[in-house]
Order: sequence, then structure tokens, then C-alpha cells
Amino acid sequence: MTTASTASTATGDAGGTPLGAPAPRGGISRLVRDSLVVAKRNLIRMARIPEVVIFGLIQPIMFVVLFSYVFGGSISIPGAGISPSGYREFLMAGIFAQTVTFATAGAGAGIADDMHKGLIDRFRSLPMSRGAVLTGRTLADLVQSALTLVVLAVVALLIGWRTHENIAKVLTGFALLLLLGYAFSWIGALIGLSVRTPEAATSGGLIWLFPLTFISNAFVPSENMPSFLQTIADWNPFSATVMACRDLFGNLPPHYPVPDAWPMQHPVLASVIWSVLIIAAFRTLAVRKYRSATA
Repeated sequence: MTTASTASTATGDAGGTPLGAPAPRGGISRLVRDSLVVAKRNLIRMARIPEVVIFGLIQPIMFVVLFSYVFGGSISIPGAGISPSGYREFLMAGIFAQTVTFATAGAGAGIADDMHKGLIDRFRSLPMSRGAVLTGRTLADLVQSALTLVVLAVVALLIGWRTHENIAKVLTGFALLLLLGYAFSWIGALIGLSVRTPEAATSGGLIWLFPLTFISNAFVPSENMPSFLQTIADWNPFSATVMACRDLFGNLPPHYPVPDAWPMQHPVLASVIWSVLIIAAFRTLAVRKYRSATA
């Protein structure tokens, strides 16, 4: 063995690979395979702790019931007036979107917990793609969000929510919701890597979600807001997905005054663009943070 190779083995490579660790594998196929392995590990972990999934379902179900029956007879929706059934159809797209985005806090807490227990360092010692650990985690969260949406949709149907478009459009709406949830899970991943404890990740994952979801068109029409808040709400990525789902579900009241902002006029396209941009930006930042945090 040469002097150079001996020095390399002793100090690790320039990319921050730990001493004695196998070189990480590259390539898209390996990234996919490694990500699926990590996703499977996280899904098995979720199945063994069912209370996490159950408690994750309770909050959105409570929101559905409370908003439908407490506020449904008090909020006027343009084109529908004050109508519990009209508000219920207006509301559900917002509840669906809120549910998938609030999963951000759980994603961040899970990654922070893995960091705290040293599990991420163990993954790093394996010959696997560097992005696979985070990608696998976010894919597992995506599966959990999909199951949550199924249960929530059943509850919504039981209290009177209905769709009025064909099945292809309805499924497209749910696909947009899952895409938004997947995008926000990368924000949660970055938060989880940036804090020291799971508790801090949970708080950090929720504190910005409340203004994001409430300064939007999720629960009330944005036209009732002050002008500066209406502008924020109309360009909110959360609002774009909510408006797209209302359109695809057929839940917009007749003659509903759609705002003139571009995302509200083209909500499906705006929803896809916002989600893709969030994934591209925060996946890059999260993977970079992962490498530096565990180097």
C-alpha cells in the first residue's frame, strides 16, 4: 500500500466519509433502491407504533367536525350564501391540504429523533447513496399521508361532503394534495436536521404552518381579507392547491368570484409549479445539511 493510500484511509475522503466506512454508491438506480429500503424500514416502524398514525388521524377529523358543524352555519360563501352543506364542500379541500402539510412536523420530529439516537450516523457508515436516508423517510411519510387522506375522505363522505366531477379529476386532486405533502415533508426534513431534539422539531414544524394555512383560502374566501393579506393568500402555494382541488372536486359554488391573481386563475398548474420548486429547493438544502451534520 502506498503512503498516499494509507493517509487516505486514516483521514477519510474529501467528501466527509467516516473512517473505515465503505464508499457511498452512486447512480439513480442505486438511489431508488436504497431509498425504498429506508422507506420500508420507516413503514415497518410506523406499523409497530400504530398510536402515531391514530393520533395523526384524530386532529384532522376534529377539524372536519368542528369547522363543519360549528362554523358551517355562520360563514357566507360567495355563490352559496350561508349554507352548512355549501360550506362543507368549500371546506374539505382546505382540510385535506392542511392535513398533508401538518405531517411536516412529524417528518421533522422523526428525523431529529434518528439524529439524536445516532441512527443517521449508522446509516452513513453503510455503502449507500447519501440522499437515500432522507428520500426514504419522505417516501414513508407520503404513504402515511395517503392512508390518512383515505380515512379523512371517508369521514367527509359520512358527514355529507360530495364530489361533482369524474373520477379522473378527483384522483388528480388527491394526487396534487400528496405532491404538496411530499414537498412540505422536505421542509420538515431540513428542520429536523437543523435542531437538536424531536420536541424542537415538532415546534419548529408547526409554528410557521399555522399562519401559512390560515392566511389562505382554505377556510374562508380570500376576498374577505384586507388587501395586503388577500395578495399573500392568493399567491400562497397552499392556496393554489386548495383552489385546484375545489375545481377538480367540483366543490366551487356556481358563479364563485375567482380572484384575478395568476395562481388562482390557473390553480392546477400553479400547484404543480409550487410543489416542484419546493421539492427542488428544500431537497437540495436538506441533503446538504445531512452531509454537513453527519460529517
